[in-house]
Amino acid sequence: MPIFVARVKNSQGKSKREKFAANSLAQAHTHLRRKGYVVQDLKKQSQGFDFKQLKTQLTHVSVKDKAVFSRQFAALVHAGVPILRSLSVLAQQSNNPKLKQAILGISTDVQSGVNLSEAMRKYPDCFDSLYVSMIQAGEVGGVLDEVLDRLAKLLEDIARLQNQIKSALAYPVVVGFLAIAIFIGMTVFLLPIFANIFKELGTELPVLTQLMLSISEVLRSWWFLVILSIVAVSVTYQQYYKTQVGRETIDRLSLKIPLFGELIQKSSVARFSRTFGSLTRSGVPILTSLEIVRNTSGNQVVANAIDTARVEIQQGGMISIALQKEKVFPPMAIQMISISEETGELDAMLMKIADFYEDEVEQTVKALTSILEPIMIVVLGGMIGAILLSMYLPMFKVFDQLG
Repeated sequence: MPIFVARVKNSQGKSKREKFAANSLAQAHTHLRRKGYVVQDLKKQSQGFDFKQLKTQLTHVSVKDKAVFSRQFAALVHAGVPILRSLSVLAQQSNNPKLKQAILGISTDVQSGVNLSEAMRKYPDCFDSLYVSMIQAGEVGGVLDEVLDRLAKLLEDIARLQNQIKSALAYPVVVGFLAIAIFIGMTVFLLPIFANIFKELGTELPVLTQLMLSISEVLRSWWFLVILSIVAVSVTYQQYYKTQVGRETIDRLSLKIPLFGELIQKSSVARFSRTFGSLTRSGVPILTSLEIVRNTSGNQVVANAIDTARVEIQQGGMISIALQKEKVFPPMAIQMISISEETGELDAMLMKIADFYEDEVEQTVKALTSILEPIMIVVLGGMIGAILLSMYLPMFKVFDQLG
């Protein structure tokens, strides 16, 4: 959204400078008049290179940022603070430049008479369809503070779930990176020194030594081809994943990965249940809720199961039966949803399912960490050991010949 700079006079006749976001020059004038200012000068901020603006555009609005915003917004609304005043306070307190700019833009739109949810819809990088739909339901039902509380709780739970998964991946990623770095360092810089010694010995080299020297030669002489190959594989993977078939194939395979497949499935079920339950509890229609959950599922196989559920419901069927067809959700989750449909307490049961599988994710993360630590140590030791063995085997052979 464009930024405008204005010089205005307030009701006391004092001149001041205003800087704000607006969609157009006309909207900018309307914004200033509504605040009771007399406009002396108004112009659009220059679009030349602006490091601060570039930094704002590149900034990511995290789940935690949105959770803090929602929690503070709920507290202000619950305390009876008007929405415009609340947005002004939240913009001042925000440490995220992109979120701050979005809040200022939303404030401008709301002051012009636009609904809060519609104003937020203009900033998909900050407020996705899930967030906007729940805000819209809160506006219609007159329970905006309650919906903001639910959003804060939902986002906090999602952030906690993400942190648990990241903690499971952090150790193997760091150790794997170190293992590769050490392997490349020893292969490129250390092995060539021993290669000269091996030539002077004039003895036939063992197969392992020949293999490691060949790898060293490739990395030293053809390093640019190695990098190009890695880039090519990465780009090919990304392009394939963007296709419908590629995404479904990769996401289906990810659910079958040893150790990690179970973690992905449980986290998907937990996220689906928490999001779906929060939407239905906030008064969002079930079909709309399923469409939103589908777009935020993060896994195409889970999205396909949700699509099947939407079609089944449109035809008068049951959610549990539809989810069971794709065989993505665990039997226990299906049974709990089936019971909730019979008792009419779907949102409450979905929250219980989310609590259960979030605990399961936590336990799975702990189990994975305990399993991966020794595995990664063995892998690291094996890579270094292979290099050392390849260096010392020829020497052992020479010593045997001398003996």
